[in-house]
Amino acid sequence: MGIGWEDYRRHDAVGLAGLVAAGEVSAADLLEAAMARADAVEPAINAIRYRMTDLARARARGPLSGPFAGVPFLVKDLSQHIAGVPTGCGSRPLAGHPRAETSTVVRRWLDAGLVVFGRTATPEFGARAVTEPVAGGPTRNPWDPSRTPGGSSGGSAAAVAAGVVPAAGASDGGGSIRIPAAACGLFGLKPGRGVVPSGPEVAEGFHGAAVQGVLSRTVRDSAALLDVMAGPAPESPYHVQRPDRPYADAVRDDPAPLRIGLTAASPLGGAVDPQAVAAATDAAELLTSLGHVVEESAPAVDGRALATDFLTTWFAMVAAQVEGAMALTGCGEEEFETETRVMAAIGRATPASAYLGALGRWQVHTRALAEFHERYDLLLTPTLARPPWPIGELDLAGPMKLAAKGLLSARAGALLGRLNLIEGMVDANFAPVPFTQLANLTGRPASSVPLYRTPDGLPVGVQFVGRPGAEPQLLALAAQLERARPWAHRQPGL
Repeated sequence: MGIGWEDYRRHDAVGLAGLVAAGEVSAADLLEAAMARADAVEPAINAIRYRMTDLARARARGPLSGPFAGVPFLVKDLSQHIAGVPTGCGSRPLAGHPRAETSTVVRRWLDAGLVVFGRTATPEFGARAVTEPVAGGPTRNPWDPSRTPGGSSGGSAAAVAAGVVPAAGASDGGGSIRIPAAACGLFGLKPGRGVVPSGPEVAEGFHGAAVQGVLSRTVRDSAALLDVMAGPAPESPYHVQRPDRPYADAVRDDPAPLRIGLTAASPLGGAVDPQAVAAATDAAELLTSLGHVVEESAPAVDGRALATDFLTTWFAMVAAQVEGAMALTGCGEEEFETETRVMAAIGRATPASAYLGALGRWQVHTRALAEFHERYDLLLTPTLARPPWPIGELDLAGPMKLAAKGLLSARAGALLGRLNLIEGMVDANFAPVPFTQLANLTGRPASSVPLYRTPDGLPVGVQFVGRPGAEPQLLALAAQLERARPWAHRQPGL
């Protein structure tokens, strides 16, 4: 029977599942097509960190059931564990460490019939907006391999954009679904807090700010996969009620006219590239033509305070991740990347009172966004402040890295946290991605929609942020935009 790559690429995950269900192609044939495509593009994009070829072939030959039976799939190499298979978290010490149990979200993907054949690249502990770990080297954007696919789900985004799989596992703690979706011309939905379980190892990731999800080429794939993922597990700290009808139904009809607030100004006060502004303006014009009301407006959020509160808690989380990995593997701290060690040092030097103060202020930002949503259904921004940037541009500069290493060797964590070195590193890393963290700290659902291209063909996404429970609304709007301006047919020249 078989299937060529062009035919394989023409279908999304829902479409491929339909072919298998109709007996037009086998799960084994789809798997071989996906792995052949991976072999063809991996030298250019470097997206897959760990292959599960034998396990996947055995699974594809066996009986499969579920809405995605037989569809090839990749999971992120972070917090998406498979029992007996290593989860490297982008880190050298963890690269060969197998996990004891399968994550709840992965179990749900497997129960839906997906055939997982690999794990995709991520920065160390998912802690950066690029995917350039020392362990494995940088992942590259299929639209321009000299540029980043974003992070931290950059491997998944690159693999989907390159046509290896129609959708792949991803996660989002500060923009890690939406940033690579925008950089790679994909649709990415960050579910709201508690919609998708994070267990069984943890009740919720990063106090609920980090969630599990997917990256896809089509909105209907993300909707149907959310139906698979959503719903509480026994270990969930609270239960979020599902909507009255499946998420997949939301993409079939246009939403009622929406009132949307638009801002293209960076919440950090920095520059926003004209192409990112153009992407948001272009989206506003398309939305208006579809009957929605778009007005210039922004939530009354102190963006720099939000970024500070985010990083205060984020650095403490990185410190805990480093210490956990050291306990698990017996490795020394010197085996982690310099940037990771710097973040961990700041986290360890942060007093508990400062940590709890920052965590408590998340509610200040949540109230400000809630007040905005009393007037507007959705917030519209650029997803990124600039088009995808060159590989290596956000690296800690050579002299700064040497200074950081010296301070780390002296265990001067408290001093490190007060140096302009760190302020410079923080500003450099947040400047391209200032729009996404708001949805994480507030627990709101948000999406990145690939409506715009720069004159030289680089994708630039736009972000929508909704109220709690707005996943159906975000999916319905994205599907309406997809019908008005299709994007799934576009493919890079790899």
